[in-house]
Amino acid sequence: MTENPIPPYEHERAKKNAFSRFLDGVEWLGNLLPHPVTLFALLALGIVLLSGLFAWLGVAVVDPRPAGANGVAADGMIRAVSLMDGDGVRRIFTGMVDNFTGFAPLGVVLVAMLGVGVAEHSGMLSAAVRSLVLGAPPKLVTVAIVFAGIISNTASEVGYVVLIPLGGAIYYALGRHPLAGMAAAFAGVSGGYSANLLIGTVDPLLAGITEEAAQLIAPQYTVLATANWYFMFVSTFLITAIGSWVSLKIVEPQLGSYDKSNSDGTILDDHNMEPLTDKERKGLKWAGIAFVGVLGLMALTLVPEWGILRNPEDGDRMDSPFFDGFVMWIFIFFIAIGYAYGRAAGTMKTDRDIIDAMAKALSSLGLYIVLVFFAAQFVAFFGWTNLGAITAVTGAQFLVDTGMTGPTVFFAFILICAIINLSLGSASAQWAVTAPIFVPMLMLIGYAPEAIQAAYRIGDSTTNIITPMMSYFGLILAWATRYQKDLGVGTLIAMMLPYTLFFLTFWSVFFYLWTFVFGLPVGPGSPTFYTP
Repeated sequence: MTENPIPPYEHERAKKNAFSRFLDGVEWLGNLLPHPVTLFALLALGIVLLSGLFAWLGVAVVDPRPAGANGVAADGMIRAVSLMDGDGVRRIFTGMVDNFTGFAPLGVVLVAMLGVGVAEHSGMLSAAVRSLVLGAPPKLVTVAIVFAGIISNTASEVGYVVLIPLGGAIYYALGRHPLAGMAAAFAGVSGGYSANLLIGTVDPLLAGITEEAAQLIAPQYTVLATANWYFMFVSTFLITAIGSWVSLKIVEPQLGSYDKSNSDGTILDDHNMEPLTDKERKGLKWAGIAFVGVLGLMALTLVPEWGILRNPEDGDRMDSPFFDGFVMWIFIFFIAIGYAYGRAAGTMKTDRDIIDAMAKALSSLGLYIVLVFFAAQFVAFFGWTNLGAITAVTGAQFLVDTGMTGPTVFFAFILICAIINLSLGSASAQWAVTAPIFVPMLMLIGYAPEAIQAAYRIGDSTTNIITPMMSYFGLILAWATRYQKDLGVGTLIAMMLPYTLFFLTFWSVFFYLWTFVFGLPVGPGSPTFYTP
């Protein structure tokens, strides 16, 4: 058997240049923080204490949303709400369970892992990974992982619960550092969140918010779901190139060679690079047949006019139960291909084998579930106290106060959005609060809402991968500890920081060149400038 040639830098620690020393410093500082579970518990406590202080000081900002809009107070102000008074304490006690069970990623991860567990414990994932990587050029694997991560955004959860851990498994099978594989996938899935070849579920959501904000200035203004498609289509290749380069030239050399003794014992065994057996090939053949069958079933529910999972109101395919419930397809997909493989390869024979596989999959999520409990409290407390909204409005007002009017204002705008995203991780939540400020402000100095929205999406995407406020951050941390038991928040942030810096810099420059130098529209029918 001939193994893939591995570049020397993938087995030796990179020479310490200034940037490497900077990343080491970030990692060292970050790892001074306590265990992630303890950290989220302390952050939740800190929010409670800060809420009491800010409420006592009377901290408040003017709500930029129009009067009468959902969630807007009668006096038009956003005030800090205390969790230290009687009402706050009662809300903490009565809401704790709902915060935990209602934390969006938790249900998605648990349901998806039931299916993924069948595929993993049948041996299908191991065989598929080996089939994929045997003989594959290492650099091409990196490019494929980053690109697949970006494309997975169309179906949102797929990247987080499937592709990121798969990236680690692929790199491990190649003899490369598995955290580098996870980093490449994470960069594509979350750092390049808005880039895609297709229109995703986030496009109509953001377009609706932008349209409402634009109508504060121009009541008849409409923003299409395809408003940023041209720019985001081309951005897919830009982010793939940047993400692959950062992975190969910075992140992987910085991580150095992988010490298997740091794993938790649940990763692939030492035989993962052996050629496929005849039974495994037969299993993959039947898994492929099951794969095609599931794709056909998916198409039947979405493509025809009578598709049962299209929007029952208007027949729309994007804003539909098909995508709203996509985690169910993940569940069905992995059970189908996992069991088909297992039956053909002889690793699964009865329904008990499926049940055992599901149980083993969930048993590996113990740390994640504990972490989610405390992370969910922190996120809920942050929303209840209005501290996230106050931070967003304050940041937006800072940009207004600078008085910038030329196209370079977009560099400041993107940076402000990236900073706000560190504390208000949801793309729609942040835009719902800040769009009523940014969109009218930039329209009044001559820029179209479609271009403003495209710039916002750059800032919103690029810092997803370095903020614990991102809802899947805890899941990524839990996956990573399989390969490095003592992994801390600092290591994960330092590993992803180069992607953020390069994405933010080059994507912003690309936006400026695209819109203001070459004069290209960001989407079909999308103007760059606004004329009243």
